[in-house]
Amino acid sequence: MICAYAIAMRILGIDPGLRLTGYGLVEVIPGQIEPRLIEGGVLRLITSGTIEERLGRLHQEITELIDELQPQRMAIEKLFAHYKHPRTAILMAHARGVILLAARQKQLEVSNLPSTEVKKAITGYGHASKTQMQLAVQTQCRLPEPPSPPDVADAIAIALTDARRVALTMLR
Repeated sequence: MICAYAIAMRILGIDPGLRLTGYGLVEVIPGQIEPRLIEGGVLRLITSGTIEERLGRLHQEITELIDELQPQRMAIEKLFAHYKHPRTAILMAHARGVILLAARQKQLEVSNLPSTEVKKAITGYGHASKTQMQLAVQTQCRLPEPPSPPDVADAIAIALTDARRVALTMLR
């Protein structure tokens, strides 16, 4: 495993959505446990148009982002479905699907992380609020202010969680 990651590895964290998709890029340096934040942002999709048009646009923007940032790996939030909002889960599944397709087309390794696991890894509490996540990411990445909107903080947290796992395997 060490030979495969003998140089720095870039991990792209994604918080999927059909209106806002957050992303965070971190870098893992061999011999270091703590990843370094490279960039974070949000893809804003126009909410007008058909679902097919929005999914096509999301796929295009994610593909362009992968080409620009050149990650070796992607970490994405697992689908969470609440029984009171099944339509939301279905729409999120569509967004995850095109993001995973883009990752596959670019031959990226993918990690699927539950939101509760990410929240616990970043804040110590698996049901942390959006504000708690933003403040924890701000502190851990030494940012002058909390990442905004919350989708950016979530994406950075997803990338950090996966990167710390990768860093531990690099040390073994």
